[in-house]
Order: sequence, then C-alpha cells, then structure tokens
Amino acid sequence: MSNKYDVVVVGGGISGMSAAKLLSKSGLNVVVLEARDRVGGRTFTIRNKQVDYVDVGGAYIGPTQNRILRLAKELGIETYKVDVLKRSILHINGKSYPFLGAFPSLWNPLVYLDFNNFWRTMDEMGREIPAEAPWDAPSAEEWDRMSMKELIDKICWTKATRNFALLFVNVNVTSEPHEVSALWFLWYVKQCGGTTRIFSVSNGGQERKFVGGSGQITERIMEQLEGKVKLERPVVYIDQSGDNVIVETLNHEIYEANYVISAIPPVLTLKIHYKPELPTKRNQLIQRLPMGFVIKCMMYYKEAFWKKMGFCGCMMIEDEEAPISITLDDCKPDGSIPGIMGFILSRKAFRLASLSVEERKRKICELYAKVLGSEEALHPVHYEEKNWSAEQYSGGCYTAYFPPGIISQYGRVIREPVGKIYFAGTETATKWSGYMEGAVQAGERAAREILCSMGKISKNEIWVMEPESKDVPAQPVTTTFLERNLPSLPGLLRFLVFSSFFTSVAATSLFAFKRGLIFQKCT
Repeated sequence: MSNKYDVVVVGGGISGMSAAKLLSKSGLNVVVLEARDRVGGRTFTIRNKQVDYVDVGGAYIGPTQNRILRLAKELGIETYKVDVLKRSILHINGKSYPFLGAFPSLWNPLVYLDFNNFWRTMDEMGREIPAEAPWDAPSAEEWDRMSMKELIDKICWTKATRNFALLFVNVNVTSEPHEVSALWFLWYVKQCGGTTRIFSVSNGGQERKFVGGSGQITERIMEQLEGKVKLERPVVYIDQSGDNVIVETLNHEIYEANYVISAIPPVLTLKIHYKPELPTKRNQLIQRLPMGFVIKCMMYYKEAFWKKMGFCGCMMIEDEEAPISITLDDCKPDGSIPGIMGFILSRKAFRLASLSVEERKRKICELYAKVLGSEEALHPVHYEEKNWSAEQYSGGCYTAYFPPGIISQYGRVIREPVGKIYFAGTETATKWSGYMEGAVQAGERAAREILCSMGKISKNEIWVMEPESKDVPAQPVTTTFLERNLPSLPGLLRFLVFSSFFTSVAATSLFAFKRGLIFQKCT
C-alpha cells in the first residue's frame, strides 16, 4: 500500500528541507525521506555537557548569503560574529608570524607582487565566467582542460605564493589543485564573491555562526512540517514509468507522488535504481563528481589561553607534516567553553584517517603548542571530530568537485530535470554553491520549478532575486590603485630587462659619440 503525495523530497539536508518548506507553504502535500536518523545532511550540531553545542558540519555564514540569513531569521535563529579581533598567525617553515587582517603581511616585494598578481588574475578570470553557466565562458574548454595546479604553476613564480595557493584550494574545496578543473575552481570562487570574500572572516564567508548551531535550521523546519519528515528511509528505487512517480525505500515502504526532488549529493544518486534508466549524460555526470575529503576537529581548553597571548585563534599553517591547515576560534558568543576549530584537509585527511581518534588529537595538540608557542595547548579538556568522508549518506564534504574536463562537457546537465525528478542540493546552486546559502537557493529553485510545472507560477518566477539582509549587510570588497596596477613578477622582470637594454644602448651610443665613432650629420 502506498502513501500519495504531491511531492516526495529525497534528502533532509538544508536544500531538501528548504524545498519542502516552500512547497508546503504553497499548499502542496509533501513528504521528506531522509536516510539518516536525523535531519541536517552536511550540517550536524552535536550537543553534550562538555561542549553545550558544536557544529561538526557546515557552520559558517556571512554577508551576501541572504537566503540562509532570511531563513534563519524566519526560524528565530540568531547569529554571532567569529572572533578575529586579535592577531592571526601564519605558520611557515617552522616559524609563526602574527598578522592582522584577512591576509598575512609580505615583506619581500617580489613575493608581494606575485601574491597580488595571483589574487588579481583569479578574480579577472572569474569575471569572464557566467555564474549560471560556467560552460558558456569564452575560454571554457581551454580552462577546463587545465587543472588548478597547472594554472597555479602558470601564474605563480615564487614558492611562497604557490604554497599559499595550494592552501587556498585545499581550504575552499577540500581537494587538491591537481584534482580540480581550473574553470570549475575559478567559477566556484567567483560565485562566492571573489577571492577576498570567500577567504575572509570579517565581511566574508566565515564572518558568523548560528547561536545554538546550524542544525537548528532543519530541526525547526521539521517541526513546522509536522510529521511529514520520515527518518531512516534511504531511497533505493524511483519508478516514473507510470502516471505517477513511485518511490521505494530500503525498508520497502512505497510513496507515490506527482513529482520528486532529489536533494542529495550527485554521486549518492548512484545508490538509487531508476525506471526508466537515467538519460546518458546525467548517468555519466554523476559518475564523475567526487566529494571533498575533510575531518573537522574541535579542541577544547580550560581557558582561551591564545587570547591572553594576543591571538584570535585563527592559524594558517603551511607545513606538510602538520595535520591541520587552518583554524578559527570556536568559543561560544559569550566567550565560554573555549575551543579551537581546525580542518584536516584533502591529502592530509587521507593520511590521518587511518589513525585512532586519540592519535589525531595528540598530533593536533602538539601542532597547536608549536604554532602558538604554548605548553597549555598540550592539555585539552575535551575533543570532538567528524570525518565526513566516512559518512555513507554524504560521501564527503564540503561539496562535490569537478575534475578537469567535466564541467564544460557535462555541467549543463546538473540542474536539468529528468521527467518528473527535479534536482536540488548545494552543488546545483549558482551563488555560494558548496555552502548553506547555496543549499537554500537550490532547494527553493527546485520547488519553484515544480510550482511552475503545475502552472502555479510563471517561468520568470523560478529564479528570484533575494533582498540583502538588513541584519548582516555586505560591505563592498575594494582594491587599491596599486593592487590594480602593480606589475606581475614576470611583468616587472620584462620591464627591467627592457629598461636595462635601452639604458645599455643609450650608454653605448653616448660613449661612441664622445669617441667620435658616431658622427652628427651636418646640413
């Protein structure tokens, strides 16, 4: 016996729950089928007496992420700023260099030119890529054939800049530069507002967190849906060969609907059997989108000793042997329950995944003691971690990535409906894809596509502009005249060679003239 609904939503993460909320508000009968024993997907708030609450999954939000901010406000969830008022630390070659602001200060003028050219070139290339259709960029095929490693090697001339570019890729997409398409990564940074916006805390993607944790977003929507969210229901079969769509779960429950929204990572849709089979291009696409690799780690201490030392808790660590690559302060808004959040990323997560929790904890403590120069870092009072790549219903975090050659060829399929199946999930977003903001945009867009198909709204109402949050307004990201006009390192070298050539010619000519080797023409 089947249960009949207007829409079955597969996946109870932020994207699926956002879709269900909008459809339910529009008067449709909706059910959400979630494989786990909880909602939230790649957001997960753990609660216990040691930490009160902690986000072991998606946590950070900031200016221009207006949909998630609007949704949180509707649900009565407040935000607070991540503390970056004191000094951050860049740890490189075994030494720690404190700095203020989003990026480290650079004393070597040649390295500064190289850094500046890297950021500027990334943003300039990004401006050529349409956020809605990166495959339509003028240089799409050329840039897609190239990995980010190849692009970094092409742009960056100094070891310091190449190392920081490696960190930049690792931190933002939890994968390696050689693994990801240059076109995809440039698009990813562009649709998050550019290099400064995506990487910054203040006025950037990591400015804030939710008081009480991000897990509340889906938990409160679940309450509003009043029994329409079914947990521990992995979907294994979707049959749309008849008039209605038949959805079957692993425990053999049958749900019947007019439409389905798939709001799970693309690669996880391979776990579902389809009748009829998926179209060729869709089937090929979902085999080519791996998930990033990350272990999120929270270390708790008796007191925030780093603040007494004048540090904010943000550390950028360029050391191949170091387990953690980047950290942020993770104290509660009132300063209680002192903690440091750190990411073990990509190749490092691969290496450390086989260790025990205690071994990872010890390595992280030793690293923090070294970087902060404090014995207190060796004595935590509690530790929490989450290895997202071990989760069978996530496959990894933060997001799926496009290897070279994929997005220009298959990318345009990612949002295309298959019969009565529509696709959500943060991977299908066009703004802040990979983030909670992208999840909301994608879920609401898929819901409106169904409303349009039902004749309830027009086509031009599917993509809705979101007003800027009044509570978290965005400040413009500005660049100075020098940042815009300074030469690149090869540009400077060409200038110096060019200048020295003309200086040499002028000096030789003057010498020759004085020696009478060159005669003035008399008229």
